[in-house]
Amino acid sequence: MAANLTDETPGDGTTGPGRGMTVLRNGIAVLSAFGDGEPLLGVTEIAGRVGLHKSTVSRILATLEQAGLVERDAASRRFRLGLGVITLAGPLLADLDVRRAACPALRELCERTGETAALLVRNGGEAVCVEQVPSRHEVKHTTPLGTRYRTAASSSVQVFLAHLPAGVARTLLTDGTLVHTGFDDAALDAYSRRLAQARALGYATNYGETSLQEVGVAAPVFDHRGEVAAAVLLSAPRFRVAPDQLPVLGDAVRDAAGQATRRLGGHAPEPSGD
Repeated sequence: MAANLTDETPGDGTTGPGRGMTVLRNGIAVLSAFGDGEPLLGVTEIAGRVGLHKSTVSRILATLEQAGLVERDAASRRFRLGLGVITLAGPLLADLDVRRAACPALRELCERTGETAALLVRNGGEAVCVEQVPSRHEVKHTTPLGTRYRTAASSSVQVFLAHLPAGVARTLLTDGTLVHTGFDDAALDAYSRRLAQARALGYATNYGETSLQEVGVAAPVFDHRGEVAAAVLLSAPRFRVAPDQLPVLGDAVRDAAGQATRRLGGHAPEPSGD
């Protein structure tokens, strides 16, 4: 985004970091002046609401207009919020949408398996927990909201990596972004095959690899572009899950992720054939 509000002079003699903060606060104040009741405002009206000189408001609006955060009505020459505001809020709105779409599926998954069901979104090389339905069992694995996973063996991390371009996934594995025990070329190739298998099956597993006492099974939730929007994760104590139960749990998690995908209006991408 091209906007640089710190180029605006606050007109109060402030210099250095204080000047930048003053300009930022003024820019936020101007944006906050718009409301549902009066979507169109003129420079004089905004100046009166935020307590700034009209010339200062005019310069701020010019900068915000360049960034697409406000736009001028052709007929009245007054200003309204621009579509750039939606662009800024897009990631947050997407997270909120996928949480709403996934909540019924998480509850059903928890009921179906008796284990904790969670929703994670990708943040760079990490998987971040944003929703959870805890198991009804007294002994269970739960995750505080906001917990971040960056271990290569984590089933949710595997889900996100499996649907990234191979070069991007390999970079995350070799540049220190992800935690692992060490990957030489042979291990990287083996891990790549593991990701390919997870992509083909529709789910990834972690049987005591990141924690000896925990099992994780995760599957992708897709958005309307066929891209991974989140991962549904089932987490259980290892003593309750025998290895031969993993396919059964995998099917359950994949079904839950598919339900969330449909509620989100998404679809799984077509197989690439590679």
